[in-house]
Amino acid sequence: MRFSEAHLIVDHFDEPELDFYHDQRSHHPKDGLYLYGPHDGPRKPREVRIGIVGTSDGVGHFRSWSRRLLSGIPVPPPGPTEKKDRLHLADFVGLEETFGVTFDPDRLRALTVEFDAIERATRVQNMHEAVDAVARIYTERVHKFRRNEEGSIDVWIFVVPEIVYERCRPESRRTGLTLVAGKTPKKQRARSPQSFLFMDERFDPRIEDVFDDIPDFRRHIKATLLSIAPSQILRESTLEPTAFTNNAGYPKRTTQDPATVAWNIATGLYYKTQDRPPWRLSNVREGVCYIGMVYKNLPNNRDNHVCCAAQMFLSEGDGVVFRGANGPWKTGEYEYHLNADAAEELLRTVIEAYRELRSEPPKELFIHGQASFNDEEWNAFCRAAPKGTNVVGVRIRPTGGDAKLFRAGDYPVIRGTALNLDEKNAYLWTSGYVPQLDTYIGPETPNPLLVTILRSKHRQPEMRTVLSDIMGLTKINYNSCNFNDGLPVTVRFAKMVGDILVMGSAREGGPQPFKYYI
Repeated sequence: MRFSEAHLIVDHFDEPELDFYHDQRSHHPKDGLYLYGPHDGPRKPREVRIGIVGTSDGVGHFRSWSRRLLSGIPVPPPGPTEKKDRLHLADFVGLEETFGVTFDPDRLRALTVEFDAIERATRVQNMHEAVDAVARIYTERVHKFRRNEEGSIDVWIFVVPEIVYERCRPESRRTGLTLVAGKTPKKQRARSPQSFLFMDERFDPRIEDVFDDIPDFRRHIKATLLSIAPSQILRESTLEPTAFTNNAGYPKRTTQDPATVAWNIATGLYYKTQDRPPWRLSNVREGVCYIGMVYKNLPNNRDNHVCCAAQMFLSEGDGVVFRGANGPWKTGEYEYHLNADAAEELLRTVIEAYRELRSEPPKELFIHGQASFNDEEWNAFCRAAPKGTNVVGVRIRPTGGDAKLFRAGDYPVIRGTALNLDEKNAYLWTSGYVPQLDTYIGPETPNPLLVTILRSKHRQPEMRTVLSDIMGLTKINYNSCNFNDGLPVTVRFAKMVGDILVMGSAREGGPQPFKYYI
């Protein structure tokens, strides 16, 4: 990129504030929850209904950990090389005291599965078939419960042994295992190309449904539960790392300290069981809507079609996921573009959902993504938006070291620093040194995001407005209780949402709450 002048403008954005109970504000989710409680939280303690599926050991680990979650978990003392004051850590004082919700560990709806059955299923030769078999061991227990038992569940928690994590992901190698034959050939990765008319009459074509899914246990569970309830997947070693030790007696896994694990899981538990998120952004402009767009290749699709999805986020921070039309949207190695009909239909659906929530269309609609827009789809977006709605396309891309900014002192550039290249392009450091925490949590000098204002239907917003919005959107990851993320939520979870929507198990269409995907 060539610059017209030799100097660039460096700017800085203050840390966005968050709203909590009684309209109290804080920069840090942990501080706000500890001092004030969740924004719009229950006025009196509410018992959440939890269903848990796991082996007998897994259920036992969750019950033991739940008692600690309810009573409180302190931060462990600092190690020999750690600072005495670790402001990024905080004691977890208890689920009811912090979030205003509770549950009885002894009254959980606990559904047990057999470890031996899981172990056998992970050894099936075909990877797709093996992962499908393991996932069905868990999901069929949920389906049976729903058929035979009364009462609803707010959230389903799946506690899995380490072999599920090790053997049931796309990158799993399963080396050294004795594999057993299944119903499909070992190396088959897609549906049989020949017509079913010429197959053995005894062949059941439903067997090949497993190839409509990516062989990933987590995605399989999330996709299947989309039409049932929010879900959470936990490894047994996360709940009880000391139960899984090496020959020297040390835990096999390096996990976060127990208090941080409690903060993160409790935040997700609250978000997935309550009507409103635990906190929301302060000072958000009225009538603003943010959309994160993502494209994902459909597995086992002979036409190489792509799924398009849009995530809509409002000032409350909560989101809704919309599934766009599948089609030949991939136009280059890294380029994706909708045709006019698909683009117009997708945006009309989003705006209609916004209108139902707000009784009027948005004044500004920001589309965040990592791709550009061609004339056909952009004109369709503009047609879909009401006359008074300004549509703005913003590309947000992580960088890999092409730009570095340094400052004097022991810590790197301050989070919130921006380097303005011109009126349409800027670098934004959403990771960096945080004075409030007196630390930088990262392995190396932080890299910025490259933010580009691509197009706008009406007046182009100021770059400072766009960057300020992105800073705020880095603070509404309700899957954890961190001070901030490095990516705005519109981009942070785009890949995760797309990964689930392309699964054959995700049969249900229509808008779905964002909490079902994380």
